[in-house]
Order: sequence, then structure tokens, then C-alpha cells
Amino acid sequence: MKRRDFLRASTAPLLAALPPAVFAQSSITPMGSVWDAGQVRHILPTANHSDFLIKVSFVSSLNVPPRLMVDGRAVEGQMTDTQGEFWQFRVGGLSAGRAYTLALKGSEGQSLCQPWDLATFPTPASTPDHLRLLLFTCAGGHEAMNFLPAVTRHRLLKRALSFKPDAAVANGDHVYWDLRSPLTAKNSGGSAQAKALIGGSFERSMPVFGTDNEHLLKKAAGPQITPVYGTAFRSTPTFFIQDDHDYWDNDDAVDEIITFPPDFFMRQMARVTQSMYYPEFLPDTTRPFGLPGAAEMGRASSVAESFGTLRYGRLAELLLYSVRPTMTLAGPSAVFVEDTVEAWLKQRMADSDAAHVINAPSNPHGWTAGKWGEWYPDVLSKEGGLTLDIKKPYWQEGWLKQHDRLLAALSGMKCKIPLSVSGDLQALALGRITRTGTLDLSKNPVVSVVTGPIGTRPTGWPSGLRKISAQPSLHLSMNEAIAPIEQHGFTIADFTNDKVILKFFKWDLKTQPLEAIDTLEPFHTAELQRPG
Repeated sequence: MKRRDFLRASTAPLLAALPPAVFAQSSITPMGSVWDAGQVRHILPTANHSDFLIKVSFVSSLNVPPRLMVDGRAVEGQMTDTQGEFWQFRVGGLSAGRAYTLALKGSEGQSLCQPWDLATFPTPASTPDHLRLLLFTCAGGHEAMNFLPAVTRHRLLKRALSFKPDAAVANGDHVYWDLRSPLTAKNSGGSAQAKALIGGSFERSMPVFGTDNEHLLKKAAGPQITPVYGTAFRSTPTFFIQDDHDYWDNDDAVDEIITFPPDFFMRQMARVTQSMYYPEFLPDTTRPFGLPGAAEMGRASSVAESFGTLRYGRLAELLLYSVRPTMTLAGPSAVFVEDTVEAWLKQRMADSDAAHVINAPSNPHGWTAGKWGEWYPDVLSKEGGLTLDIKKPYWQEGWLKQHDRLLAALSGMKCKIPLSVSGDLQALALGRITRTGTLDLSKNPVVSVVTGPIGTRPTGWPSGLRKISAQPSLHLSMNEAIAPIEQHGFTIADFTNDKVILKFFKWDLKTQPLEAIDTLEPFHTAELQRPG
């Protein structure tokens, strides 16, 4: 009997006993693939040069920890929920730059899915000649709330994976279920439709794990993540940066409520979602072990929540950071990232021996849609354009000061391309920032990229929600190679020692058939040469 037939036969009684709702969250047979996922619902791994961290969920609960076999070595799973549906595997002591064969086994040694391969990165001191990254944003959203159907998002990501990236960066908004924002909750998690869909309301005074909150979270978040990724990323290390919606709300500020910085319940929701569904950041010796979200009870944690590193030998170092968990409302001294994080970012930009040092913030550099939680003071005028003449309510001038400090550090890198890749704006965009405030960056302009959204719903584009498309902030000067395009898409970035090649892909829901996704080619290619 073939392995695939054996797996299907052994799991058939189990699957037959499951309720139909389970399959709404499943990606048991990823589209266009013969790989057999068996009892596995989703797999999302990350890696560095010596470790794997792999998140896995199953179509039914496991009462005994599963084992991950890594070239014959057994690693016991750690349960990441309270019901045994979600497990993680932390594998250390691996050789750098090597592909490993992985296999999931049940309590009696039975196969839980077909084996697959996953490779570690080169050592930080090595000199690889090429790195290919997949970059995208905004893959979340429940299709019952009119987001792009999960099968279509999966199809977009499968096309992106067909270019065989070495790793992927998913920059923010993996979940949309806003609970309190006056602007968005009424059409999101705070709506009667949303409460009926998951069968209840979250109780903010209760913990998440072990309460009805955990059950409701799975019903809200599961269909936004598990069928979108399924098992398609099992061999592609993926780095997840959190943005505002990953804290289960929109960044919004009015007299009744200011939704950020996140309160305790919002932090719980973000941590639990991350713990179950997608990997945290692995340690990096050049990143302080005590940054926010990287320590527990005063002790260094084995993973980090909000600030991470993708290091690929001496070829590339990506600095991955969320602006949401540490943002402050302190006026002229306010920040998006606290002082220890800013110091780390500037130190790496100044001292890294990598050929390319890339900023990957959750909030984009250069463009604004006039909303509150941005770097910029621009606000929408009565005439429908952006202006600096009207004070943006509750916006903090210190955020812009920090923005200018970081862009100065980017532009000041010697013999490096000052590249920033981000998401958030529901668009694809490319531009060069030559001035910010009074700072002249023209000798080494900051190249800013918005990587392309995967799941945006028709009413979610900036021009729909805010009645204005994203535009360069009036605080700076920018040369736009791609003015923000409100279509679904992604970016493929190729790094060699002397240059970066960016390839932008887009798909128009209104004018193109689904089948067009399978043959998407770049609509724009940009080649960035290292200075000097």
C-alpha cells in the first residue's frame, strides 16, 4: 500500500466522526499538491542557522504529545492550547545550511502526515551568494465577513511559493476581528454578525486560555489562518510581524476611546494567537535578549514576540519590528518603539557586517492615508486631500521625531541600500525618500516598499474606508516608482552581494479571472545597486 493510501485509510474513521465545521478551517489537501497532510490542519515553521520552531494544528485533539522526527531524532511536541489541537516543536543543535527530513508521529508511532523537508539558514559568518524572499501583508480576514475567500488567498500564496523563496515575511494583520474601534468594530468583531458567527462575545475580564475566550478565539482566528496557509509553507521558514489588527483592534483615537497602546486583554489575545498559529522569533546573538516581549518574569525567553531578526549569512540581515506594543502617548517624547529597540535598530544599521541591512517595520515609511496611528501628521481636509494645517487629534509629534531618526540611520549606512519593506496600507508601492523634514537624504535616498496585500475585502482599501488612497506624506519628499496600487499581490526580493532585485506581482479581483493567479508574472521590476 502506498504511504498516501495508508494515511487516508488509517484516518478515515477519525475524519468521518468529525463535525462539518472542522473542515471549514482545514486545508487537508492543499490545492495543486499531492503532498498528504493526513491529520494535520496547518504547519508554519521558522528557522535560523541552528534551530527550527514549528507550529502545527490537527483536525482533532491529541491526548498524548506527538513527536517530530528530525532525521531520526525524536522531539516531543509542546501543547500550545488547552485542548491538544495545537502543538509546537522547538528543535535546536542543527547544522547550518542543511536540509532535514521531518516526520510527525503519533503516540503509537503512526504517521500523522507525509514527511517533508526543511532547511536551516547559513551561519552568520558564511557568505551565501543569493537569497530570495517572499514579502506580503494583510493576509487575514474571515471570508464570512467579506474578505477575499481563503481558497483564493491560498492560491495567491501558492503562486508566490512557486518562485521557490528561501523564506517569507508576513508583515502584519494576520487576523481581522476588531472589538472596540468605533470606526471598524461595527463591521468586524464587534458586530452582531461576528458574534453570531462564533457563538458569543469575548469577556475582557477573563484570561484567554482555559475559558470561553479560547474557544471563541479559535473560531474567529482559525478560518483566517489555517486554510490560507494550510501546509503549503511547511518547507518555507516564515517570519510573522504583528500590526494593530493582530491585537484584535484597529488603531483608532477618538474622545470615547484610544485603542493603542494595547491593553492587557489585547496583549493576551495577540500572544495566544501567535502561540497557537504562527511562530515567534528565534534568538539572535546580535539582538538584546531583554527587548519587550523577549523576557518573562525578568528572565530571558527562548523566543521573542515583537522584535526579530532574519539573518542569512553575511548577505542579508532583516530587522523585523512591530510599532504597536510599545507605542506611547507622551507628546514630544512619544515613540512607536521604545528606546532599547531604537538603539538596537540603529546599532545594527551602523555595525552589521551583512551586505544588506533591511528595515521591516509594521508601519510603512513614506506613505499615509491620513489615519491616526501613523508616523505622520497628515490629516484629511474637507476638500478631500491631505493637509498639515489641521492638527490630527491625539497624534503624537514624538512619533515623527523617531521616524526621522530611523530614516537618518538608514540613509547613513555606508555602502548599503537603505531599504524599508512594510505592509499595513493594503497596497503595492515603491518610492525613494530624498528628504524627511529638514533632513536631506538625497545622497543615499531611503527606498520604501509596500509589499502587497493578500486578503483585503472590497471595502478595506484606503480609498474605500478613508475616501483617499495612500499618498506620500507632506512631511517628506518622495519619488514614486509605483504609486500605491490597491490590488491584491506580493513581492519577490532577490539579494546578491551587490544588488537587490524587487519583483512586484498584482491581481485585480474586478477584471481578472481566478485562473490568472496561476500564471502571474511581475508587472514591475526594480534593480537596486549597492552604493560604492
